[in-house]
Amino acid sequence: LESSLLTKPWASVCFGESTFLAKVCFRDTGYILLISDLSSVWYESADAEAVGQRSKELNKRLTVHVSSFLHHLCDLMSPLLAGQSDTTTSFSCHCTAGGLSLHVKSTLSGLPFYWKFHCCPAPVEMVSRHLVRPLIRMSLALQYQVQELTSLLLQKDAEIEDYRENGATLSRDRLRTEPFQEEMFQQNFMAEVRSSAS
Repeated sequence: LESSLLTKPWASVCFGESTFLAKVCFRDTGYILLISDLSSVWYESADAEAVGQRSKELNKRLTVHVSSFLHHLCDLMSPLLAGQSDTTTSFSCHCTAGGLSLHVKSTLSGLPFYWKFHCCPAPVEMVSRHLVRPLIRMSLALQYQVQELTSLLLQKDAEIEDYRENGATLSRDRLRTEPFQEEMFQQNFMAEVRSSAS
């Protein structure tokens, strides 16, 4: 399940006034949920037996096969992760000293349906595998991309300057651009990053 979770994208989800990043993977054999507020990371991994036991505790009037139960839970979570609102389902989140619980209220076969994800702090290796390493790889890729684009802009400026020195003129003055100033660009970019983070 966790290896399948690696291929799932992070999604931004809101519970009341709080915003989290979450990803989840459902199978007939169970599920794994990973959720973070960017200060802490929590997870829950539950197999079919644990899901069956909890469903009996929370939904005494429902008698549904565990795989069907998991499919229904997946159907309830999918709109949330896709950023779509579903008025028939409500989610609430509660943080405690020992972890985080996510409560789901909906209906199944015309009867009330309840579920609670009991998440505990994620191990360091899991946080590294799902959050830290992908972020570092993406950061490095973006740095490389910026270097390539900067190099291309400087080459284009040199090409335009060569045209000007050989008498070329613009047919439309509105297309005129100022030469790219790499240092000024970096300073402005860092200033924007600092202001958005504060």
